Amino acid sequence: MIEARRLNDSIKKEIINYVVTRQNEDGGYCFAQGALESNGQDTYYGLSILKQLSASFPNPEKTKRFLEENRVNSIHSMYYTAQAQLLLGVGINGELKENITRMLGSLKYFGSQTFFSDSSEFETTFMALQLAKLLKIEVDKIGVTSWLNSFQNEDGGFGPYNHSNIDSTYHAIACLTLLDMKPNKQVVLGFVRSCEKPYGGFTAIPINFTPYIEYTYYGVMALELLNEKSRYPIQTADWVLSCQRRSGGFARSDLGIATFVDTYYAIQTLEKLKPLQD
Repeated sequence: MIEARRLNDSIKKEIINYVVTRQNEDGGYCFAQGALESNGQDTYYGLSILKQLSASFPNPEKTKRFLEENRVNSIHSMYYTAQAQLLLGVGINGELKENITRMLGSLKYFGSQTFFSDSSEFETTFMALQLAKLLKIEVDKIGVTSWLNSFQNEDGGFGPYNHSNIDSTYHAIACLTLLDMKPNKQVVLGFVRSCEKPYGGFTAIPINFTPYIEYTYYGVMALELLNEKSRYPIQTADWVLSCQRRSGGFARSDLGIATFVDTYYAIQTLEKLKPLQD
């Protein structure tokens, strides 16, 4: 029973097989085996998963070429391509560096305008800050911090229109950490804790009952950034492991199909919870 709560060797092998069997001929990756073209996001998450599990990268030269030729026309594609290149140890190529520098120079990803996305209002800002740090590009710390803090609500969490959620809250904490401007721990911690469930996992908002893998990842990582730990590590680890599918990958719940991003969230979450189960 105790062993089942961990990333044991059997589970690791299943995950590694899930990833490597979804590498395409061009060296890139796609979570849907043989069904879709390679993309930068899945390639980044595929490499990240293999690295986390201490597995070698198959056909690394092909993957390098795929990333060099991969079309990058958004901050998301630039972020995933740059991070994947770093995982392969080749560094960010010159053309991509120029594109990133030009994009960051527009300042539109640092809170100069209000924008909202389906996943997180601050995810794009988080990516921009990480890229700026990689390329040693200066950022208006005070201005970005002020913009982020303007979305903190009375319950301590972050989100638009006075409605906090765990994904916005995690990304806001992560952004402030990158800026060396951590939020008031006691204020925001209460909201993060309110999304943690005693039966395992985290929900998007406190009143929800059903946890999902991305919200659980955001919750556990938010606690990590606040130097706090999960109150229910065993229950949460058990719930995460229940999301593994026959393919070896993980889905966002105990139903649905496995994806690379959900598998990445699962592995990262289990690794953070592991010391708490001893």
